[in-house]
Amino acid sequence: MSALVLGPHLRHVSHHTATIWVETERPCEVRVISEEHGVDASARTFTVHGHHYALVEIDGLAPGSRIPYKVLTDGETVWPEDDGFPPSQIRTLKDDDGLRISFGSCRRSPGTVEEFGYDALAAFAERLRTGGDTVAWPDILLMVGDQVYADELSDEMRAFIGGRRGPDEPPADEAADYEDYTHLYKLAWHGDPAVRWLLSTVPTFTIFDDHDIRDDWNTSYAWRQEMWAQPWWKDRITGGIGSYWIYQHLGNLSPQERASNSIFEALRKASDATGDAGAVLDEFAEKADKEPASTRWSYAHDWGGTRLIVVDSRCSRLLTEDRRGMLDDEEFEWLDGQCQGGMDHLLIASSLPYLLPMAIHHAESWNEALAGGAWGKRGAGLGEKIRQAADLEHWAAFERSFRDVAADIVAVGRGERGPAPASISFLSGDIHYSYLARVTTPALQSKVSQIVCSPLRNPLMGRFKWANRVAYSRASGGPFRLLAKLAKVPVPPIRWRMTEGPWFHNAIATVELSGLDCNVRWETPHDGGRLAEMGRARVT
Repeated sequence: MSALVLGPHLRHVSHHTATIWVETERPCEVRVISEEHGVDASARTFTVHGHHYALVEIDGLAPGSRIPYKVLTDGETVWPEDDGFPPSQIRTLKDDDGLRISFGSCRRSPGTVEEFGYDALAAFAERLRTGGDTVAWPDILLMVGDQVYADELSDEMRAFIGGRRGPDEPPADEAADYEDYTHLYKLAWHGDPAVRWLLSTVPTFTIFDDHDIRDDWNTSYAWRQEMWAQPWWKDRITGGIGSYWIYQHLGNLSPQERASNSIFEALRKASDATGDAGAVLDEFAEKADKEPASTRWSYAHDWGGTRLIVVDSRCSRLLTEDRRGMLDDEEFEWLDGQCQGGMDHLLIASSLPYLLPMAIHHAESWNEALAGGAWGKRGAGLGEKIRQAADLEHWAAFERSFRDVAADIVAVGRGERGPAPASISFLSGDIHYSYLARVTTPALQSKVSQIVCSPLRNPLMGRFKWANRVAYSRASGGPFRLLAKLAKVPVPPIRWRMTEGPWFHNAIATVELSGLDCNVRWETPHDGGRLAEMGRARVT
């Protein structure tokens, strides 16, 4: 028997298929069974840097299935454990048009309540565990960035690193390589029994943000040059990207996409041939960073009348001396092709909010122009310093990319790419407070909105909270728009206004889609970690 190190995680599901991801203690055969429902599927582990993983793919399931399951390694049952939690279930999507997506971002774990407040993800798990038949379950859990913090370590993570290298060995007080990352994921997803159970029974999809790698990851060409000049950066970036591919990205893919994935095939072959595919993964991860067009982290899935597009707004950035884009050319072409009508709802998940409060939007667009030389060489140097110091690297700081996406959304919302959806919604996190913004550009048939939910567990404090509250106010946008105008930044091609929020609490949001209706609810944990409604809105 090989014990579970991490998992099981219920990852990609459809109406008829499900994927279970695990990390095991030793190489083994992993089986997922449900005797009463006739489920029996298996997969051999593959090995990367001494760690052993398997993805078990299950097919032929009925829509809307709720199937309790067991995990066996080499014929011995290792899950469920005798921990008082209900049986984990395989949960396929229903045939009707309804869909519930719960989402959030920015989760620090472990840590105390005094440090980071109550954990919204753990509170959500407890409600599902104890609520019985009266609780409405999500069909999907979407985690939109900063699942782990590789550059802001917990005491437990520091203790682990201290057993591997000296305290002054660079990078000081940060994850350094693949092995460090494996422990980050273990602490984040195994430390709380409620969260571990939640991930075993609710289908989960993810995308990374900066702290999954490092604060301000890929903020600019200058930032990339500075990082690659560090002697420790190669191990850090290959460890971060490689571990993300294993622990997060593989589970986002459908069985068909995994079957045609050349890297997945190469890893399994190398593991079988040499006993460890770490070198193959490292080579892939280094290339993915240096040649962003070589890999696609974005993905899209259609479920009934809903299309969910999850956009990589970090690794696929175009950053050269003379060009910058939130997405490189190949990635934008892919996104452009996915933005189509003919469905009830179009959801676009991006870790970074597309629509920010106006003051922040104009400040970032001004800063991009300044750093690009709008006020001369001296101003460009100042602009780069401000950009990195103030984290000015959202969609507004990539003006051309912002305008290109706006053109797509307007075309879809006006019915120029097939019948206009009832709603087009951006789902985002990152900024550590929650809100709803509504597009007010006329002549759109679709209701277009930005829904932000952040953080799951890492609230803004002190002057940062105060500054963002001020920036959220409508009156604060004028001076920054004037700065942008003086730097010859054009007026944004769409208009929007903030209508709900801001809420500066740990939170999880749920988007409810039914027919042509789209509603959203934000909840926050309080009174010992129990969820309470923070806000709600009708989107359509």
